[in-house]
Amino acid sequence: MIIDMPDTSTNAVGKRLDSLRDEGGAVALGRVLTLVVVAGEDDIEAAVDAANEASHEHPCRVVVMAPLADGATDGRVDAEIRVGGDAGASEVIVLRCSDPLREHPDTLVMPLLLPDAPIVVWWPAGGPSDPTANPLGAMAQRRITDTTRADDPVDMLGRLAEAFTEGDTDLAWARVTLWRGLIAAAVDQPPYEPVTAVRVEGEHQHTSLDLLASWLGAKLRCPARVVRTEDADAITRVVLERRSGPIVLDRPDGRVVTITQPGKPERRVSLPIRALSEALIEELRRLDPDEVYGQVLRALERVETVESAS
Repeated sequence: MIIDMPDTSTNAVGKRLDSLRDEGGAVALGRVLTLVVVAGEDDIEAAVDAANEASHEHPCRVVVMAPLADGATDGRVDAEIRVGGDAGASEVIVLRCSDPLREHPDTLVMPLLLPDAPIVVWWPAGGPSDPTANPLGAMAQRRITDTTRADDPVDMLGRLAEAFTEGDTDLAWARVTLWRGLIAAAVDQPPYEPVTAVRVEGEHQHTSLDLLASWLGAKLRCPARVVRTEDADAITRVVLERRSGPIVLDRPDGRVVTITQPGKPERRVSLPIRALSEALIEELRRLDPDEVYGQVLRALERVETVESAS
């Protein structure tokens, strides 16, 4: 069910939600967090779809903030409430706000926050360079950016590293979780030789490469290099050099990883590129500070980058 509330206020939206709850059409008691999404008009539906998928594992109230399409300069809010089949296991409130109101987003969403529940803010199309300095980020326990969607992903990742505060995280980091598990399993086998160098290859400007290389370099205490190619799709290859020969994890098609290493049979493991909803679910599983992510950001400066034409 979708309820349109043009030219309204967030207090009126909150009262309407209370009315829906009293009528039995929406129940907020089982919600575990409030997810505030800061999106442009073109990103709303994809973000809501991902949030709805995530709500089946993390029931929440989703508040989406977006600009009014007509660029109104007066204090106007057009709201949309989605419940039932249009909201997964959550309640979705879409607020389209005029520019003056968007300058104070924290006061705008305050009436819609669930009491005594954590607040998570997500910017699906990049995000601010310093999430904690953002009015919404300052009130949140968790701040999720997505550097892969930024205008200049690598530059934004560097600025996030400079401004990192506990509670910050990035969907580019969630996208390497399965890679980290595969690599750890491959290294933790005989002959247990130290890794002398690491190379991560893949899509030009895809920040998951930088984060994975930084993590490997820090954990294995060896030089790490990122090789970027224009025609790649996300992470395509990881090479770990050892004295007896390299461990190579190759995923040219974005679906299956082939693992080869000396003295062992070739293995193939399904590893499709993670969907947006899967990355979001990964980040919502834990709301405490991600210390490893912070360490990886601090180690980024030690990663060498090489541009390749193919």
